[in-house]
Amino acid sequence: MSTEAKKRGFWEVLGFRKGDDANGLLPDEAPSFGKLILFALQQFIVMFPATVLVALLTGFHVSTTIFASGFATLGFVLVTGGKIPLYYGSSFSYLAAIMSITGVKYGVQASDLLISQAQFGIIMSGLVSMFVGFLVIKVGMERINRILPAPVTGSIAIVIGIALSGTALGEASANWTIALVTLIATIVFSVALKGVLGQLPILFGVLVGYLLSLVMGKVDFAPVAAASFIQAPHFTFPTISWPAVLAIMPIAIATIPESTAHLFQIDIYVNNLAKKRGEKEYKIADRLGRNLIGDGLGDMLSSLFGGPAGTNYGENISTMAITKVFSVPVLIMAALLAIVFSFFGKFAAAINTIPVAVIGGLSVYLFGVIAVQGVGIMVEKKVDLFSNKTLALISTILVIGIGGSFAFPNGMIPIFGAQLPAIATAAVWGIVLNAVFLITEKNKKA
Repeated sequence: MSTEAKKRGFWEVLGFRKGDDANGLLPDEAPSFGKLILFALQQFIVMFPATVLVALLTGFHVSTTIFASGFATLGFVLVTGGKIPLYYGSSFSYLAAIMSITGVKYGVQASDLLISQAQFGIIMSGLVSMFVGFLVIKVGMERINRILPAPVTGSIAIVIGIALSGTALGEASANWTIALVTLIATIVFSVALKGVLGQLPILFGVLVGYLLSLVMGKVDFAPVAAASFIQAPHFTFPTISWPAVLAIMPIAIATIPESTAHLFQIDIYVNNLAKKRGEKEYKIADRLGRNLIGDGLGDMLSSLFGGPAGTNYGENISTMAITKVFSVPVLIMAALLAIVFSFFGKFAAAINTIPVAVIGGLSVYLFGVIAVQGVGIMVEKKVDLFSNKTLALISTILVIGIGGSFAFPNGMIPIFGAQLPAIATAAVWGIVLNAVFLITEKNKKA
């Protein structure tokens, strides 16, 4: 590094500038080193509960999932040029699809073969997000919304949430007392807590359920004692599996509106702070295509070594909105912390001691939220529920996705001699039916 570069400082060399965190931090600003660590640790804590929960539910390795979250975030920052302050974490939207491949119960480690097959499906789903991102750059979001309208994406999100409801209650039934206390505590925390603490209801809910489990003698510490202090994450590599592609790849369709909404949210928050400080406008919303490309790359990087699929995290966005710290360097440091923590073996082993009933109580709330987000997509887009075409789309997607998930083993619909994943089948059906409606409308106008 040259003398001039040293004089400028590490972050300045990377294109960032020193910021005064007393007035908040904009995306291209970096705080002092001490505050950088504290702000980054907070971002890590916020993403941690949900990201790890996905690993526990799908049978993926906890340490690998934490590593993948940090690694994918670094990839996202790189491909977006450090212009979009978003953190990548594991997504609940993919749970049912991934679980249909791994076929495990909570806390049970899936085999390397099954994880590697799911990895291939996740990598291919990343291609969907990247493809849509390039399309947005080329043709604009308006045309994409015609191909993937709210009745389709919203209905798929509803299907995903409800399809997981059986899993939530099955886990809760392991110990109803622990599950109910965890659920009620999480709800109370999510409603009553404000500020930064209000972004940690999942973490606090887990702590309450865990403490009760300790009192009731339901926690086994033997795995923690047996684990090494320093232990590399368990990496697996993708194995070609077309059934996994069919099950997982279409789920990317449902995460695109979520990722888009997050980008628009962060654009509003950042520019509100910039305006108050008399700074330039940050054209974050204009980077939607690059954001979706980054999301897809995140899936591919995460799953390359054995991590689940993901998306940018609303929890981290809310924390930034409350603290007014939108610094990309902070998110880079949070990603590096995730990678470092993933090499502590006892840390991952301790996470695995969380009883299934605790996760069941959380899941009753969290899986329902996924379904409600689907409703929210349609409400936000002002979907006309009195239109016969809209009703045809929503009703058939719901019945195929939900009915198929519960009527057949592992949610695989037997049809014409094939076994089709219910959620993926519902998604493809909705896209095709919507395309037919679009073609019909075009022909009528011609």
